[in-house]
Amino acid sequence: MTQFKTQLTLEEFLALPEGDITYEFIDAEAVPKFKNDKMSPKFFHSSITGALFILLSAWAQEKGRVVIEWAIKLTRNQQDWVPVADLTYVSYHRLSADWLQDEACPVPPELVIEIISPGQTFGEMTEKATDYLKAKVQRVWIIDTRAKTITIFYPDILPQTRRSTDSLEDSLFEGLQITPQQIFQQARIS
Repeated sequence: MTQFKTQLTLEEFLALPEGDITYEFIDAEAVPKFKNDKMSPKFFHSSITGALFILLSAWAQEKGRVVIEWAIKLTRNQQDWVPVADLTYVSYHRLSADWLQDEACPVPPELVIEIISPGQTFGEMTEKATDYLKAKVQRVWIIDTRAKTITIFYPDILPQTRRSTDSLEDSLFEGLQITPQQIFQQARIS
């Protein structure tokens, strides 16, 4: 495991070399996204990531980008924060179609999706969802592969949990018509 000095600036963090471990920038430190082997993505997590990428990319073709594990430059508690969401959707309205840089997402996306890994709790993911919303992300989906549910977090109303054939329709994502069941079937874990 690569060792980093304890406190980093945002610029130092963003300049770190890529490696086998994904880091997030939290409280001026490079923190491994997966803190132990229990938390590393397993089959269900990876399958759901792939299924969502396929389904969302088909919908987003002329609307924006769907990206797997893309660092996002945000602010949390008045400090720089760079989380790495499992999936991110950012529209061309927020980040133009001609933007082509090999760097962290420079704007808060409309949607981030986090999939609960073994070793993570729904409570921990709820805290992270709240931080995303405070940082101007408009929707956060937390996916529980064991319960086969998707909990949607909004900036202005209470979270809502969807399961089975419940629609994930949302005025923010015009034309997106999918259900948790479709996602889990696409991932072949239904």
